[in-house]
Amino acid sequence: MSTTILTTKLYVPTPRPHAVLRPRLVALLEEGLHGRLTLLAAPAGFGKTTLLGEWLTGLEHPAAWLSLDKEDNDPARFLTYMVAALQTVTEGIGEEMSGALQSPQPPSTEAILTTLINELATVEEETVLILDDYHLIDAKPIDDALAFLIDHLPPRMHLLIATREDPQLPLARMRARGQLSELRATDLRFTPDEAAEFLGKVMGLDLSAGDIVALESRTEGWIAGLQLAAISMQGHEDITSFIECFTGSHHFVLDYLVEEVLGQQPESLQVFLLRTSILDRLCGPLCDAVLLDPSVSGQETLETIEHANLFLVPLDNERHWYRYHHLFAELLRQRLQGRIVSSAVNEEQSVAELHARASQWYEENGFEVEAFHHATAANDVERAERLIEGGGMPLQFRGAAAPILSWLASLPTTVLNDRPALWVTYASALLAIGQVTGVEEKAQAAEAALHTLHTAEPNAKTRDLLGRIASVRATVAVTQHQVDTIINQARRALEYLHPDNLPVRASIAWTLGYAHQLRGDRAAASQAYAEALTSCQAVGHAVIAMMSRLGLGRVQESENQLHLAAETYRHTLKSAGDAPPPPICDAYLGLARICYQWNDLDAAERHVYKSLPLARQIENTDRFVGCKVFLSRLKLAQGDVSGSAAILAEAGQLARQHNFVLQIPEIAAAQVLTLLRQGKSAAAAHLAETHELPISRARAQLARGDASSALPALQPLRRQAEAKGWEDERLEVMVLQAVAHHACGERDEAIQVLGDVLALSEPEGYVRIFVDEGRPMARLLYEAAASEIMPGYVDKLLAAFEAEEKKSEPGSYLSPVQSPTEPLSHRELEVLRLIAQGLSNREISQRLFLALSTVKGHNRIIFSKLMVERRTEAVARARELGLL
Repeated sequence: MSTTILTTKLYVPTPRPHAVLRPRLVALLEEGLHGRLTLLAAPAGFGKTTLLGEWLTGLEHPAAWLSLDKEDNDPARFLTYMVAALQTVTEGIGEEMSGALQSPQPPSTEAILTTLINELATVEEETVLILDDYHLIDAKPIDDALAFLIDHLPPRMHLLIATREDPQLPLARMRARGQLSELRATDLRFTPDEAAEFLGKVMGLDLSAGDIVALESRTEGWIAGLQLAAISMQGHEDITSFIECFTGSHHFVLDYLVEEVLGQQPESLQVFLLRTSILDRLCGPLCDAVLLDPSVSGQETLETIEHANLFLVPLDNERHWYRYHHLFAELLRQRLQGRIVSSAVNEEQSVAELHARASQWYEENGFEVEAFHHATAANDVERAERLIEGGGMPLQFRGAAAPILSWLASLPTTVLNDRPALWVTYASALLAIGQVTGVEEKAQAAEAALHTLHTAEPNAKTRDLLGRIASVRATVAVTQHQVDTIINQARRALEYLHPDNLPVRASIAWTLGYAHQLRGDRAAASQAYAEALTSCQAVGHAVIAMMSRLGLGRVQESENQLHLAAETYRHTLKSAGDAPPPPICDAYLGLARICYQWNDLDAAERHVYKSLPLARQIENTDRFVGCKVFLSRLKLAQGDVSGSAAILAEAGQLARQHNFVLQIPEIAAAQVLTLLRQGKSAAAAHLAETHELPISRARAQLARGDASSALPALQPLRRQAEAKGWEDERLEVMVLQAVAHHACGERDEAIQVLGDVLALSEPEGYVRIFVDEGRPMARLLYEAAASEIMPGYVDKLLAAFEAEEKKSEPGSYLSPVQSPTEPLSHRELEVLRLIAQGLSNREISQRLFLALSTVKGHNRIIFSKLMVERRTEAVARARELGLL
């Protein structure tokens, strides 16, 4: 049989002008030449042929090209064309094989291929054979022939197959032997940068960066989808709105997918695709449950679809779960609805029935959230309500608040009134996403509905709903720091709640913990949080467990347990996952505060900027203002005094505007610090008096040189903190006491208090609590160093002071104060004279029989008193003053 060769099937595709160059993929194709086979497999429209054209343009080796079609399913025709392709790069190759194919009784395929392989082995050049559109081949003899060819391919020969579906070749064996390279849809999809270049340079569209990212995400990098979208945009003025609405039902996309993909499939496979399109993700058993067709195996069909590269995306390495490409799924759903409407199929095949079957399967397999999603799609209110309860743990506390709210908002008020529990769920779900607005309205609607439906003595279910309403109100009161309301509503909730309603009871334990914390009873707060955590672990209440850990972390901070608190916050962040809810801002802010105290200002800054956007999402709470107050402290430590003041002005405005009364004293205390850094001690003192801030008042008095007034005021503050067990406030007061004693000339008392502070602070690594007090504390620490008090820790603190001085501006609270030189002690004069003689610190320590760290401490005090930084400057200054 003679075959007339259609030479256009052998033409290497010409590179498209202005095409997006893809060097990363070209490099992968180049790497693949080290093996025997490269498989380029992806659905229609992913740019396979265009990529090959770009690659071949720069390829140094000769390449033979064969575009296949359905007529090539005849083995003799296939082999004839393959030889013809090879002859375009190697003249005379395969002529003996061509003659054998045309004989009346041709030899076996293996014999024919053996002849060809032997000829190819003599070719000295590296050669590539490319078979394009191999998905059109559906003949086992050809697959077998190709497998034989690959197994015996000469070392200088490489085969590349471009296809929409995987060929029936021993790919797994080739992978195991390292003979196979693969490029698939995940590799071929446009990156955002490539999409931007394509839409701008190739399609000539002037799109914003946001529009490009949205469109790339919408099409999942599908090149044909981007091109069809670009064509569709022509004539549209509002491009952003178009992109938001761009779906698989758009006529260009619809035509392409129907003609190139769906229409090419057997009717049975089309039915499978359409009916399973209601699923966001698919697995074999789920498809079986939805279809209810014993003649169809869901798992086998999914494997067939994946093998055919029909826009099916695997979601795990085991190939158990899949999803359809978004645009393809939208097309399928539209076609499904259209087919049902046009053909008026019976009720059991309606979309609602398909969703009902999916919901039942998901529930039976422990996927309550997915079961709820399909129950709402099936318009089954009763089933959806039951699923929300979640077998004891409501779904809104398991990450499903958003879909629950969306569904509840779609229901008529009459439906909600008939089911008061849905009103309560509505309020609870709003709180779960940090939205306070509308919660009380929903709670009142629930009470009204209960009153209408149950005029007699409330039964156990009604009482439990009343308890849930009280719990909701207690949680709202938490956001507004209303202690009495929290406690009253919590007690009412515990009175009415069913004993088995452990999730809500755990929530109440947390709210009581918060109330205790607001009252300053940290021991009771810690106990309540621990009880809430125990209850949460018993029922799997992740939301309240998170809130309880955050509360515990805050208590641990206030007890100066910085390492333990940091571990609590980190554990909470880890438990929150990749998409943490807004309240997790407290963990970031807690870590920011701790890192600040450890003087890791960069880490503190990273954490607070993670906290801010989350805090902003929570309605009617002062968390955002709290973040701003901390940020002002951080700016102050970084030397940005004006930035700190500006942030505090904004925070103050927000606090007054929203009546965040608890934050106003915090803002004022931070403003006192800023004013002192600006040298405005009188204004600072006035602000401290206005807001009745005793610690800030003492700090302002010290700054004004009135230590004699500050000292007696600090002692009762310390006793009060010790009586209440407020370790954080006690430590802060003691720091100021040490500074005040030193300023009053009471050196021994100052050193004693400082020693106590150092002993309390060193285990937790405090640094900023000392550095923030400026040069008065630095001088005191120099004396502590001279007295060999905790030398390692003191050296660390003084090193932090020295680093701070280098970045401070002249005249700041850390720079040397231009005042009369303080007298040097006898020992300090002794050390100074030896410095002037040129002795090293070690030589001085040996001469005076002092520890080396003690000598260094004397040096620091001498430099401080003489207002110098170096030995030579100290000697010169001392000579000026007649000390030497």
